[in-house]
Formats: sequence, structure tokens, C-alpha cells
Amino acid sequence: MASCAFCEIVRGAPHEEVYRDDLVLAFLDRAPLALGHTLVITREHVETLEELPSSLLGSFFGLTQRLSRAFGSALGAEGSLVALNTRISQSVPHVHAHVVPRRKGDRLFSPGQGPMLWIRTKYAEGEAADVARKLRAELK
Repeated sequence: MASCAFCEIVRGAPHEEVYRDDLVLAFLDRAPLALGHTLVITREHVETLEELPSSLLGSFFGLTQRLSRAFGSALGAEGSLVALNTRISQSVPHVHAHVVPRRKGDRLFSPGQGPMLWIRTKYAEGEAADVARKLRAELK
């Protein structure tokens, strides 16, 4: 596996993992848009969506879909947002999907205040571990 920022997170920096298999990994974003905001990455270093081999598409988007479904029962979400940046605004050069739980009135998309409010938050002490535990249980 080539060196990259996400690969280093997986190797030992603190993070709350919610899923791992031989091909993909999901962990909570450290600065979430909403509690439960999860990043899905490939275990193999791939920089952009365009470079993602077809052999990883099913695993990558399959886990993204499973997380979206899990948000409802695990966190009481009413829907989800899935976002991928490619090069522009891709702060880490490793393909990743942001999977964010949504609720009506969450103001992520707010008419009259611009098209999108991308406001990050933080977890309270122990909160990330609790959210990760709920998601892991639902993804089993």
C-alpha cells in the first residue's frame, strides 16, 4: 500500500472505525457535518474516483450504500448525503466518500443562505465511540 494520509490514519492515528474488510474501510470523520458522518475508503491506495479500478467499485459503493441504510436504524436518520470530491476540494489524495446522516431541518442545505452549509462540528467526550459502536452493530 502506498503512503497516504488516510493510510496513516488506518495504521495508528486515533480514529473510530465502523467497518473493515480486505478491500474497504469506513471510519468516522473527525470533524463531522453531522454525528455519524463517515468516510469510506479503499484499503489499496487510489487517488481519485476516476482511477478506482472496476474490481473495487462494488465493495466501495456497496459499503457506502450499507452505511446509508444503517443510519436510519442506528442513528434515527431520515436520509443521507453521499459526496465525493475528485481533485478540486479533495483535501486528501485518496479516493473517499463522505456518507452523512440527514434529518429534515438539519440545515445542511439551507435555502436563502447559499446552496450548502458545510459546517463541521466535534464529538463530545465518548460520543464518537458510541456512534461507531451503533454503526458497527448495524453493519454486522
